[in-house]
Parts: sequence; C-alpha cells; structure tokens
Amino acid sequence: MTFDGFPDDGLVFYEGLEADNSKTYWTEHRALYESCVRAPLQALVDELADEFGPAKLFRPHRDVRFSNDKTPYKTHQGAVVEPPGSGAGAWYVQISADGLRVAGGSWRLESDQVARYRRAVVDDVQGRRLAGEVARLAGGGWQVGGDRLTRTPRGLDVPDDGRADLLRHRSLNVAQQFEPAPWLHEREALHRVRAAWRDVVALNRWLADNVGATTKETRRR
Repeated sequence: MTFDGFPDDGLVFYEGLEADNSKTYWTEHRALYESCVRAPLQALVDELADEFGPAKLFRPHRDVRFSNDKTPYKTHQGAVVEPPGSGAGAWYVQISADGLRVAGGSWRLESDQVARYRRAVVDDVQGRRLAGEVARLAGGGWQVGGDRLTRTPRGLDVPDDGRADLLRHRSLNVAQQFEPAPWLHEREALHRVRAAWRDVVALNRWLADNVGATTKETRRR
C-alpha cells in the first residue's frame, strides 16, 4: 500500500473517541480506524523502513491495570522504530485528533543506562557533543523532554554549558507537534516525517554509542 496521507475521517474518528471512549463506539467505528488510521500509518512507516528500519505499531487498547483512568482505548495511534542492538535511541510518530507528532530519543532508561548516560554527559568531549546537539534541536523547534530529577545529582560537576540541565535527565527525547493542516492528508506528511526523523539521527546515534543496551532484565510493557 502506498502512503497518500491520513484521511480526515481518521482525525474525526479520534474526535469521536475522545467524546465517547467506550467499547460500543469502538466496535461501531472499528472499520474506520482500520482504514483511516492504522492502514495509512502502516503504509507510512513501511515506506520509511529502508532508511530507518521496521516499525512497530502500538496496540490501540490502554493498559488500565495500574491506572485510575479506566478508559479502554488510546486517543492516538503511534509507531516506533527501535534499531536492533542500539539499546537507546528510537524514532516515533503518532496520529491523533490533534494532528501529527514526531519524536526521537529515549523514553525509558534502566539504572545502568542512566549511569552511563551521566558519565558521558560529564565527559568533556561527549558531553559537549550532546549539549550542542540538544541546543541545535531546541533552536530548530523541537521540544526537549524526558524523565528529569528536580536537581542535579550530587557529586557530578560540569561547566555551565547546558550540561548541568542534561544531568538531571533520566531519559532524553525530543518532539515536534504539527496541528491538522491540508498537507496531513497528502503525501507531504511522509516527507515531513522523514525530514524530522533525519533531524534526530545524531541524537539517536549519541545515545546508542554512549548509553547502549541495558544489562538488566527488561521490564514488561
């Protein structure tokens, strides 16, 4: 299937799901979800696979076991590319009623990965490389996120060149949100995702080279 954009009916589907997050609504509109959300997203990531690798589409059902929010369905559809063996650094894309979201980096790091991340941030060469890359992305409209401590960990000192803030991170990612626009329903959406993912290649490479895979048993998602 060739990607030709996200049909407007897909965004309308999520507007309805936000208003009525129920099994009844889902069952009645599942065909719309499959044809106007899941199928075009799969087509998009399939076309990007040669450059970035195969993607995994997330399931539409929420895991409500440990949440006070018991609504059964996600109000977005996401897909992630995690390069085999990299251990850290991924690409993400998401479609919802709010439009298109693209992101890169790491969303969860184990304790051994966090330790390696901090050592690299303190290192004058690798730390400055990361600070410069994050500053470049932030200047280009990316939102810098991730799990962060309220203060810099004790015993870790770095110059005031952006690295002190980076030391507070226990994970590091960047994202851009595109509001609904005519190009979202056209092939232009593919080109925008490709360009955005290319923009975070250096960040993902830094994470893969300096953080890598965990040696701990991976937690179930």
